[in-house]
Amino acid sequence: MSRTDAPPLPEPLRVPVADSHTHLDMQDGTVEEGLARASAVNVTAVVQVGCDVKGSHWAAETAAAHPSVHASVALHPNEAPRIVHGDPEGSARQGAREPGGKAALDEALAEIDALAALAHVRGVGETGLDYFRTGPEGMAAQEESFRAHIEIAKRHGKALVIHDREAHADVLRILADAGAPERTVFHCYSGDAEMARVCAAAGYFMSFAGNVTFKNAQPLRDALAVAPSELVLVETDAPFLTPAPYRGRPNAPYLIPVTLRAMAEVRGTDEDTLAAAVHDNTARAFDF
Repeated sequence: MSRTDAPPLPEPLRVPVADSHTHLDMQDGTVEEGLARASAVNVTAVVQVGCDVKGSHWAAETAAAHPSVHASVALHPNEAPRIVHGDPEGSARQGAREPGGKAALDEALAEIDALAALAHVRGVGETGLDYFRTGPEGMAAQEESFRAHIEIAKRHGKALVIHDREAHADVLRILADAGAPERTVFHCYSGDAEMARVCAAAGYFMSFAGNVTFKNAQPLRDALAVAPSELVLVETDAPFLTPAPYRGRPNAPYLIPVTLRAMAEVRGTDEDTLAAAVHDNTARAFDF
């Protein structure tokens, strides 16, 4: 079995669940194939997340064409500095880019704003801060973009989907300062138990991905254990973060049952109870 082979279909869930964050456009096979595999294990809906203008248009179009797909649109935190300062090396999938300055960022944000007005677009994100890939020179562009997305989400009454990588304190500070939208989701929650309590007090949803199954992820499991059941979501972030024992192989929405079962174990509950809660939470978070 090769590391590039897709993992087998897990045992289906008895209670339907949604994948709160996936990237179908980065996965092998057609959208229809991906949705059929997900449906076969009772993953009945997915939130398709855009990371740039092109991907956000694709997310909106895909959601319009498939009732089980809901779109979220945004400029990823690492996209904002690329737009402003350029990317001569072409570090992302889009290749090299000339600097566009503030005008180019404003233009891209206007496109995201227009997409966020669409009925089948349920979220604005993934937006936030990423101090892992972007150095100090990109922080101002990231924060400006993040604040703009917060306003877009509030203006259109959509969920805000947060990408927070090695930037917990600043993400929480900006949310408090700008005023978080009514529904805010920490995608691929990466904080500890103490931060989970802060998020819970603010009413933020916490979405857990396959990395909650990784050996070195005890702080994540501690956070999951204390997160209130009405604020917990599950996601794949596919094709990334494939849960153990398939770590390193391609992820897809049909692997949600593997992560959900691991989560149920951490929380000391049965999978049906957790699945029912997660299903309701996701529908509430994304208003579908």
